[in-house]
Amino acid sequence: MDEHLFYEAHEALEEFWFPRRKQKDKITLIVKGFINAAVAMELKKRGRLENHKKIWQVYEKFAKLIEDDDTEFIELKKYVDRFKDIEF
Repeated sequence: MDEHLFYEAHEALEEFWFPRRKQKDKITLIVKGFINAAVAMELKKRGRLENHKKIWQVYEKFAKLIEDDDTEFIELKKYVDRFKDIEF
C-alpha cells in the first residue's frame, strides 16, 4: 500500500476471502474490512471522494471487530488507518 497499489492489495486479500465469503467468523469479516479499505483508497486515488467516504465507513465497521488482544491485526489496522487522510 505504500506504493499506492490499492487495487492490487484488494486483489491479494480477495484471494483469501473469496472462498470463505459466506463464513461469518471474525477473521473472514476482518479481512473483508481490509478489502473495503483498499477499495476505498483506490476510489480516493481516482478522485471518487464520495464513494471513498462510504466504503471507508464499511471498513471502519469491520475494523471494530479488532480487539486489543488481536495482535496480528492491531498493527495492520494502525498501518491501514494512516492512509485515510493522505492526499493524491
